[in-house]
Amino acid sequence: MFQNRHAATTISLKVWTLVSLLSLAESSFVASNSEGEGEGRKQCSREKTEELRRSVKRQEYRRLNQKRLIPRCSHASLRQGGQRMGKQADLVIIGVTVGVAIGIFLAVFAYIVIRVYRRRMRNSLHANGNSVSSSSALPIRTNGIGTSVDFSASISTSEIVHESQQQGRKSSPWSWWGHQNGELFASRSGIPIYTYKDVQKATQNFTTILGQGSFGPVYKATMLTGETVAVKVLASNSKQGEREFQTEVLLLARLHHRNLVNLVGYCVDKGHRMLIYEFMSNGNLANLLYGENDQVLSWDERLQVAHDVSHGIEYLHEGAVPPVIHRDLKSANILLDQAMRAKVADFGLSKEEVFDGRNSGLKGTYGYIDPEYMSTNRFTKKSDIYSLGIILFELLTAINPQQGLSDYIDLAAMSADGKGGWDEILDQNLVGKCDLEEVRLLATIAYRCTQKIPRKRPSIGDVSSAISRIRNRRLAKRDTSFSISSMSFTRGDIPRIVKQIEHQQIEMSSMASIKE
Repeated sequence: MFQNRHAATTISLKVWTLVSLLSLAESSFVASNSEGEGEGRKQCSREKTEELRRSVKRQEYRRLNQKRLIPRCSHASLRQGGQRMGKQADLVIIGVTVGVAIGIFLAVFAYIVIRVYRRRMRNSLHANGNSVSSSSALPIRTNGIGTSVDFSASISTSEIVHESQQQGRKSSPWSWWGHQNGELFASRSGIPIYTYKDVQKATQNFTTILGQGSFGPVYKATMLTGETVAVKVLASNSKQGEREFQTEVLLLARLHHRNLVNLVGYCVDKGHRMLIYEFMSNGNLANLLYGENDQVLSWDERLQVAHDVSHGIEYLHEGAVPPVIHRDLKSANILLDQAMRAKVADFGLSKEEVFDGRNSGLKGTYGYIDPEYMSTNRFTKKSDIYSLGIILFELLTAINPQQGLSDYIDLAAMSADGKGGWDEILDQNLVGKCDLEEVRLLATIAYRCTQKIPRKRPSIGDVSSAISRIRNRRLAKRDTSFSISSMSFTRGDIPRIVKQIEHQQIEMSSMASIKE
């Protein structure tokens, strides 16, 4: 800028020098003219000279302005324009970089989420029966070994549609149980997997049938180890689905208790699905109570069955982690071994107690379904308690729940003495062969289990303890009777016997408190 100003000053001096020279020339020219010319001519020459001077000045000023102002504005504009373009280019580069980085981050995040989701789904499918059925019902409803009960009473309003939709989406109904998946599952669960040929040979080509259920036929088999087992085969036209089969295997793989039927193996081969259980030689409770056989359960055996079943359910509700709700407790799912010890079976409908806020379709068997569940579609532990109460009344009355058992219960509960006329509905095969006080105690427990309002029902721990006290009382009474009748005793033994009787009376009083 300093140089521009210096150049402008130099040009101005030159202009003024030129103007001065023109003035001197004019003066000389005027002096050389004759003095005789008129004053008007001199005035005209001066005006022309002055106009010429002004014209020269204007041209010089115009030239100066062009040199001084125009170049300076052009440089400034170019510099500012360059700066603006540079800034815009930087912003574009930054924007593109940030956009690409965000895109990469979102892509990586989506990939990780998908991988984690698929891994969890795969793990839950192979190692956790609950995730196999997060909210859908899992309806295996077999009536066990040696059953002849009508299976049409089993209720399922939605599993048929659900199953058909699920199978419609898959290329094969056995896709989950592919050969590799089957081996992987077997290694994780610890349950042996057998080939179709193994089972075919063990069942003598499926000729020794034990019973028929909604799952399919049940066969007796002898394995290569010499162990006798029961094989449940999924019929090709069965209403049971792949998920129910999985649930049965997955739950029994991790549930182990002396009052639960033990799963010893399974088979998924050549389109066949089979479950292999320990053999329960005395069949199911329903057949023994009102089936086509001449065997009659004694009071001691019935009390033992009640004790075993309550302990099995207690393990499911309070011993298993997470707790398991059976959801299909009934006498047909109570199996008895050679020693008449009872075990709970059929876990295809079972579900871990994790409520996700969604309701599933109505599942279960008519006569055993909790009334609260029928109105809310939510199955809880107290729903299992209701079903257990019905089973206890079956033991007392030998009346099928599908043939008006609840009506008999309501009539007996309206007894005039307020304690319930339970002996009026007692199985005729037990009349005169049991302790009526024990009958009333067990009936009181059963009646509390079948209360319409779930919160009024006892917990399984309370039920199991009360039944154990009745059983222990009976065992103590039997032992005392045997001691008195078969052993001689001295006068010194009398106080001990009296003390035992007093102790039994105290236990009876505590058991009666369950009515409160």
